Amino acid sequence: MDQIKLEEKLDRIENLLLGSKKVLTLEEACDYSGISRSYLYKLTAAGIIPHSKPNGKMIFFDIDLLNEWLLKNSRKSKSEIKKQALDHVFKKG
Repeated sequence: MDQIKLEEKLDRIENLLLGSKKVLTLEEACDYSGISRSYLYKLTAAGIIPHSKPNGKMIFFDIDLLNEWLLKNSRKSKSEIKKQALDHVFKKG
């Protein structure tokens, strides 16, 4: 039984990576983002993550909005910060 679930999940992930799907179901969004189903439900219930419920029941995610949400609050690496500081000093000087 677990082997079948794993194969189904791998098939869904493969389809997501190879396809150009724009709208994801809750299961696909979980596979795509690595977020657990229960946590994704909590995020949608709290209105934290962008989603759609066209019929009031099923939850869908726009992949572009999901990517945007996943990548918000990015942190710069030390080398990026150092380069930015050097650029700032040279522009002022």
